Amino acid sequence: MKLVNTLTRQEEEFVPQGDTVRMYVCGVTPYDENHIGHAMSYIVFDVLRRYLEHRGYRLHHVQNFTDIDDRIIARAARLEIDVAELAQRYIDRYFEDMRALNILPAHEYPRATQEIPEMIRMIEGLIDKGYAYVAAAQAGLPAGQGDVYYRVERKQDYGKLSGRSLDDMMAGARVEPSESKENPMDFALWKSAKPGEPAWDSPWGPGRPGWHIECSAMSLKYLGEQIDIHGGGEDLIFPHHENEIAQTEAFTDKEPFVRYWLHNAWVRMGEEKMSKSLGNFVPVREAVQRWGADAIRLFVLTSHYRSPLTYSEEALDAAKRGAERLRTSLSGATGAALASTGPTQVDAAPFRERFIEAMDHDLNTPQAVAALFDLAREINRARDEGQAVEEAQAALRELADVLGLTLAEEVQSLVAAPFIQLLMELREELRQAKRFDLADRIRSRLGELGIALEDTAQGTVWKRRE
Repeated sequence: MKLVNTLTRQEEEFVPQGDTVRMYVCGVTPYDENHIGHAMSYIVFDVLRRYLEHRGYRLHHVQNFTDIDDRIIARAARLEIDVAELAQRYIDRYFEDMRALNILPAHEYPRATQEIPEMIRMIEGLIDKGYAYVAAAQAGLPAGQGDVYYRVERKQDYGKLSGRSLDDMMAGARVEPSESKENPMDFALWKSAKPGEPAWDSPWGPGRPGWHIECSAMSLKYLGEQIDIHGGGEDLIFPHHENEIAQTEAFTDKEPFVRYWLHNAWVRMGEEKMSKSLGNFVPVREAVQRWGADAIRLFVLTSHYRSPLTYSEEALDAAKRGAERLRTSLSGATGAALASTGPTQVDAAPFRERFIEAMDHDLNTPQAVAALFDLAREINRARDEGQAVEEAQAALRELADVLGLTLAEEVQSLVAAPFIQLLMELREELRQAKRFDLADRIRSRLGELGIALEDTAQGTVWKRRE
């Protein structure tokens, strides 16, 4: 198996160190809905994990939550709720959305706010080695307290992941008036407390960790000093992952921190990246309700993970039809086939070989998906001719599972969906008219039919009960 390593920009044979593949994937900042861009990244790394396990590897998969961040603080203030409450709300939503997409859960989900001691220990070590410094005392703070920065000039190979030189980075860089950096490119390891913001005690006074130190500390704690795979979106290459390398290798004195860096491309909405900060996103739950999880996964996997993916309803409609074609090929055999006593006529081996060859070549899911559709077409042909297809169907299910496709009949794909939506609208009208008895009756009856309604700040959504 070969993977394109962002660090070397080359396709390299995947050879993990030890008996267990140690994989860290950067998680979400929980302050808003998860969207199709998130879905792309977590589907890609879910498929990578599934395929590695299919090939016989054991994995230890860690994914974090950045549950303290400027955006969380700002939104919590606007909503007049506690920062921790807001973060928990969207962490819960994340798990719901990932279950809906059939994403395997990571083995560990550390949260930044629960790992502060590890971060402080790491920052202290970087200061002791001369890689970090406490900025000049800020107004009102005693000497030795304030922000802590990492000295990028101290690490001779800083920029090796992004392929940038420090001189190029310096062009246009500037220092905010509130900062006391030695170099404009130095980045924060610890931020001194601001009025009204959450803060933790530290040797440098009350404050909170910088973004980059969080992932380094959590990776060190849960996976060790050197890991096999680190993944995330390509927007994280610089500065986040670049800074992770700098501070982790400086702290441990071991290189490389990560053997294989993998980055998925963006989902675009028009000409721009789909992003919560830009507000141009499609929530996962809305997409699942409209198209179903298999369609979303096919939409993502029919493009290579390193290629930009452009969102369009037409593409998702096509993916939904594709999922239905695969599903249909797994339906029961015809009467003629059931009566057949001859050997299985469909040989799934060539399709399996194509699938494996594609996945071994830097997770080439478009070619792997093509092998599935070709196998499904052969199954349909053979079944129509009265041949036995059960073994080929079992092979198709097995390979589809490697891609996380359930190929199960989904309530979202049935004609029931518009009627559920109509009942939700009727229920809302009844609530507005204060006819809560009838509104509750609709909710209760839908629940008996296996449909759960959830009232959110963005409106009511429905999902199939587990």
